[in-house]
Amino acid sequence: MQAHILRNRFLDFFKSKKHKIVESDSLVPKDDPTVLFTPAGMNQFKREFMGFDSGFKRAATAQRCLRTDDLDKVGKTTGHHTFFEMLGNFSFGDYFKKDAVFLAWEFLTKELKIKEDKLWVSVYKDDPEGYKIWRDLVKVPVIRIVKLGDKENFWPSEAKTKGPNGPCGPCSEIFFDHGKKLGCGKPDCDPSCGCGRFIEVWNLVFTQFNRKSTGQLLPLPKKNIDTGMGLERLAALMQGAPNNFETDLFIPIIKEISAALNAHSLNKELIYAVADHLRAVSFAIFDGVLPSNEARGYVVRKLIRKSSLHLRTLGIGDPFLYKLVPALAQTMVSYYPEMRLRQENISEVILAEEKLFMFTLNSSGAILKDSFERFHNNQDPEEAGRLAFQLYDTYGMPLELTAGWLKDQRIDISKEAFDKQMEAQRARSKLQSAMKGDVFSAADTEFGVKETSFLGYKSFSAKTKILKIIKDNKEAKKIVQGESASIILDKTPFYPESGGQVGDTGEIIKGKNIFMVCDTKKTGRVIVHMGMVKSGSLKKNDLVSAQIAIQRRLAIARNHTATHLLQAALRKVLGAHVQQQGSLVAPERLRFDFTHFKEVKREELDRVEEIVNSLIINNLNVESKEKTLQEAKKSGALAFFWEKYEGMVRVVTINGESKELCAGTHLEFTRQIGLFKIIQEGSVTSGVRRREAATGDYAYKKTKEGESILAEISTTLNVPAGKINQELEKMGMRIKELEKELSAKKLNALKTSIDKFLEEAEIINDVKVIAALIDNTEMDLLRKNVDLIKEKAQNSIVVLGSNYRGRALLVIGVTSDLCDKGVDASKLISDISGIIGGSGGGRKDFAQAGGNSPQNLDKALEELKNIIKKRGRAG
Repeated sequence: MQAHILRNRFLDFFKSKKHKIVESDSLVPKDDPTVLFTPAGMNQFKREFMGFDSGFKRAATAQRCLRTDDLDKVGKTTGHHTFFEMLGNFSFGDYFKKDAVFLAWEFLTKELKIKEDKLWVSVYKDDPEGYKIWRDLVKVPVIRIVKLGDKENFWPSEAKTKGPNGPCGPCSEIFFDHGKKLGCGKPDCDPSCGCGRFIEVWNLVFTQFNRKSTGQLLPLPKKNIDTGMGLERLAALMQGAPNNFETDLFIPIIKEISAALNAHSLNKELIYAVADHLRAVSFAIFDGVLPSNEARGYVVRKLIRKSSLHLRTLGIGDPFLYKLVPALAQTMVSYYPEMRLRQENISEVILAEEKLFMFTLNSSGAILKDSFERFHNNQDPEEAGRLAFQLYDTYGMPLELTAGWLKDQRIDISKEAFDKQMEAQRARSKLQSAMKGDVFSAADTEFGVKETSFLGYKSFSAKTKILKIIKDNKEAKKIVQGESASIILDKTPFYPESGGQVGDTGEIIKGKNIFMVCDTKKTGRVIVHMGMVKSGSLKKNDLVSAQIAIQRRLAIARNHTATHLLQAALRKVLGAHVQQQGSLVAPERLRFDFTHFKEVKREELDRVEEIVNSLIINNLNVESKEKTLQEAKKSGALAFFWEKYEGMVRVVTINGESKELCAGTHLEFTRQIGLFKIIQEGSVTSGVRRREAATGDYAYKKTKEGESILAEISTTLNVPAGKINQELEKMGMRIKELEKELSAKKLNALKTSIDKFLEEAEIINDVKVIAALIDNTEMDLLRKNVDLIKEKAQNSIVVLGSNYRGRALLVIGVTSDLCDKGVDASKLISDISGIIGGSGGGRKDFAQAGGNSPQNLDKALEELKNIIKKRGRAG
């Protein structure tokens, strides 16, 4: 049975059992700082588990998940993955153990027709209720029921003794028995044995306790069910595959990799790992995570680089991972059709990162030389091992490559020190994939009030009631003049910060009692107004008037509507691959980050600005409508793809030019924007550009500022504004001529100093060392002087340095007779370039370097003399 059929069968089965089918959440969990990526199906239901009423008591999902805690096992075992889909059914204070067990058993044995005698179960050793359900009601023979302890059958694992605090409970797992022919062959073998005979299929968590900080387990008033079953593992079981990688979820990708390899290069473990990592990085990018050196982006970068190294080992040296994205997109098209629409964009992100890593590997010699420079004179194998790990962790530099280079340089390395750092990194990865702190935070309780009714799409003010006042993180009954606090109202016109749009400001008023709202945020479904009492006092249950700052709101709306027009214009000019990566919508400006892999040309910028202003002048209608998420997607509305959208969404349409899912505030007509002006454009990170712009009065001010600057330049140059470019070109040419004249004069002046340099040469180990610093001299002149000195000298090493425009410059020349004796200018420059904060290279007879520490030039010259003293005439 194919995986997409299994997924649908699971969801259809639970839909028939009155479960709400909830769409998979993003891999980037919203408002959940406890994890980097979504690690399980239950994460998006934290509020429901805490008693929040979302309108349903039962749910089922096929949730995409990403974990890195067992990264080094991926490809080596039958079922470890970084990316996987977790099938799960959930009950929030509705059904409990018996029904959860019966539903799971019915799905496996009746829906999938798995033979009952092939299934074993485990229960928590101190859960007699669970044991009796399986034994007496489901009628599973006692021989196939195993009692296990806190580590295996309590969630979170060992929570009773180690925490975290919050909801927890016993588990019951269902295993498939592959038979005695597989595994250890011992007669007493059962699911507690790790021999591979028994494969865990489904984990049923019975959340019935609340762990307190004292370690007490108190019964929950409402008990919950949380289950998880890996689609990949279930597919392997139903397709009779020996492991997860031999299922239809991986085979198309593996075939693509194998086709590019020679028959002798078919290392299955590496191929499996590449196929797995491709899925992880592709879905992470799909959910808006781009390669970087921080947090989630670091994980994506690391997985791409590990894959590149695996591919190199397999014999593929050029970028290749990006070519596999179409095969993945086709495999997942039934449940993730958007993946195929964005496969080109995802491929480009991966390709850019692969190229960057290839450059790093090709530059490994320079990186290693720079990193281990101090080790030539100070051997420390343990420190070398730690540094080798840093290079592995930062650049993806393989230990084998580093160790080989160190061997050539006769530098010892401790592999034990490297391994110790690796173990520490694995522990950190495991910690990042696990939940931190309490399972559910206090914020998840929604302050104990109902959902705030938002009126701000149609109203700038509202008569409302104070439901709660929070002061110093505690509930307060009253606040007085000068006190800061947060106020929760039953309804409000204040828009909370969301989707890049800043929160509203304004006032909450009761007669002469005024609370200044400085910011508005949202926690769950509750809107929180933060600020200070300007005058008088306010108390809980007061009837008040909530009034937003209207002109500020209109300025924000101008920028938000303009952001939609900007995205439409970018897609027209640069291509449909443009996808929003982030935004800021404030009163004075807008910022829009988007995917694009080339520098944006000046004419492209001008064209985008022209299109947006044209759409403004045409006074297009801006329309907002509520639709179901499915209807919105079918209509072609663009989504900010890592946002979590509810069942009903708001679609903002601008008369055929733009259609986006957006909860922000907008204008009614585009002409209300007034003027659109691009302020800045540049790169944020690899594959992501940023554009900043202003609208309305702010755009006008920016335009006038530009005109004022242009007028000043025109006056200074004494030419009309239209001829400034021509005048600057003339001045540029004149400057170049003057620089040439100055260089020629400098060279003539230096030629007269050559004899002086020769006279002041220092004899070290029978070698003439000519060392001098020449202020404010560019590299070309230093190079020419070295050549002139070498023409008049023999048996000489010439080193000249200069502080040129805040940069340290060094050149070293070696006469041909010394080159024949083994003296190498490139090695000498390598030995001293680090002192000036840089690096260098060259030939045996000439080398140069640059650095950012010109204050150390004297030290560099002295160090060179010391090196010559130590090496003697042989160099």
